[in-house]
Parts: sequence; structure tokens; C-alpha cells
Amino acid sequence: MNIGVPKETAPGERRVALVPETVGRLGKAGHRIVVESGAGAEAGFPDDTFKAAGGTIGDPWAAELVAVVQAPQNSRLDRLTKGAALVGMLKAATSPDLLRRLADDGITAFSLELLPRITRAQSMDVLSSQATVAGYKAVLLAAEAAPKLFPMLVTAAGTLAPAKVLVLGAGVAGLQAIATARRLGAVVSAFDVRPAVKEQVESLGAKFLMMESAVTAEGTGGYAKELSADQHQRELDFLAASVKDMDIVVTTAAIPGKRAPILVTKAAVEGMRPGAIIVDLAAETGGNCELTQAGTRKDHHGVGILGPVNLPSSVPLHASQMYSRNVATFVGHIAKDGKLQLDLTDEITKATCVTHDGKARL
Repeated sequence: MNIGVPKETAPGERRVALVPETVGRLGKAGHRIVVESGAGAEAGFPDDTFKAAGGTIGDPWAAELVAVVQAPQNSRLDRLTKGAALVGMLKAATSPDLLRRLADDGITAFSLELLPRITRAQSMDVLSSQATVAGYKAVLLAAEAAPKLFPMLVTAAGTLAPAKVLVLGAGVAGLQAIATARRLGAVVSAFDVRPAVKEQVESLGAKFLMMESAVTAEGTGGYAKELSADQHQRELDFLAASVKDMDIVVTTAAIPGKRAPILVTKAAVEGMRPGAIIVDLAAETGGNCELTQAGTRKDHHGVGILGPVNLPSSVPLHASQMYSRNVATFVGHIAKDGKLQLDLTDEITKATCVTHDGKARL
């Protein structure tokens, strides 16, 4: 099968869908990879590395399958061949116009963020791989913005107390944030509405915060589900009391297909220490902090609130490397004997295939 890898054109996007290592692996499996010139340059993979791996530099849009990180712009979709496949993080659930366009053009599209969280799909799980990068980088942003050091230091000038870090949400991003903050020497606590993650949090050396009257929101596939109004208010009250003594708060909570839940209210921010930092990883879906502004920093009552977007792209080499392995595994699932072979009764294919045979399937 001919597989195309175009250069990403979304603002600030530095990742590439396939890296040379994976191009070589796919080549050995019988695929021909065509990479657009400069596609991997910002991730640290110049054209020569793709050629050395067996790839070809050329026009990726004529390929039978095009692998992307983000959904291409309309002008680039025009270059897709009718009947081709498109694989990437297409944000299909919130992109009805894109789906209609792809369906009308006869494109079979796969939106990888819709992968079911089952054992067979773990090696294809783009959300988990990219969340790993985001959780790591969030703590580094907090460390850079904070007015104090993370570790405890005993010096001739006196002893410096370690920073207190609270991570809200203990999914993949949250667990990575915990691990990174611990490595930097902070005292770390974490909160999640899913009691099942308590053991994972404690295994990383963090304290798991428990409400006296437990609130449980264990959803399907390892995700949290939405709380009732009463449960959510009790959660907000508990978190307002928890954040007031923290130097750093990293928020990571998300509910698939919905606005991110508010966890830190304006009043809670006003109760925090001056100089405290909030890093809100849910900024792109509305934010876990009531005051978050996506893509920028806002200061309120002496508290800095960071709303970073597309954090994985800020670590493009490793983010691309992990994403590339996810994509290659997924391609191996849907392509057999050099051809796209769809089994729409298969749980993975059914969940991710959003357009096929001229119809939108979401």
C-alpha cells in the first residue's frame, strides 16, 4: 500500500505522523511511504533521515492512505484521491462539516481519538501517548513559572521547603505529571473521582486525597463520567479547601465529547497563595479552572493561570515517535496484503471509522 505523510499546517503544529524508524518498519512490511519535503523537520527528522529509512520524498496526497496528526485544511483535502483513506486525530465528534466533506469526497476516514480503551487497542492509543507528553511538559511549565524551587534544599543560607503540588485527575496525563513533579523533588498530592486510581497514585509516591463523603464517577473505558449537580458542588467545596495551601495545581480532568468539568472556581483561586501557579491541561475544551484562557496566561489575585494548548507539539520528537508507532500499529490493523480491508464489525475499526462508502458514520 502507498502511504502518504504530509507536512502539518495547523498553527504551532510541529509533529509528524510517521517518523523514519516507523517508515522503515512499514517498508519492510511491504508498504511504500511517500513523505512531503520538510514534513519532519520541526520534529528533528530532516528529509535525508526518511530517505535513509527507505521512504520517498514527494507528493503524499496521491497515496492510498494518508497519515496525519491533525485534520488537514480544506485546500489540502482537495488533493486526496477519491477512495483513499485518511488516518489521524480528526476530532470527528466536533467536526461535522469535515465529516460531510470527507464523505462527499468518497474518503474513508479514521479518527484515532475515538479508539476504544481495550487491551487490543493499547498500542494504538494516541490519546494516552500524547497525554504522557502533556503531563510531563505541564510540570516543567509550572516549574518555570513558579517563584520557588521544587525540591527541598538545605543550604548555608538556610533550608528551603519543597513545593507542594496538587494534580487533579489521575489519568495518563495526571500520572505523568505526578511522576515528573516527584522527580523534581516536590511533595505531591492528587485527586480523582475514580477510586480505582488510588493505588496508581500512591505507587508514584503521591498522597491520594479522599473526600469524607465519597464522590464516585467511574465511567466506561477508564474515563470519568459527569457528576450530578449536588456531587459536583461537594467536589468543588472539597477542592477549594485543598488548593489553598498548594504552590502548584495541575488540572487534567476531561469527559469525552463534553466540556471539561470546572474543578477550580474563581473563589477557590482567590483563596490560593500569592505566587501559586495553575496549569490547566483542559484549556482546549473549556478548562478545569473557571478563569483559564486557552493559549495564554492569566493572573488573578496573585495566582498565575496557564492555559497551554497542544502541549505534545512542544516536545515534537518524542511525541511524533510515540504517535508514529500508534499509527503504524493501526495501519497494520486495517491493511492486509497491501490493501485496506475493513471489518466494520471489529470493535476498533467500527469505533474509529467515521466516514466510508460516501456516508458519515458518527
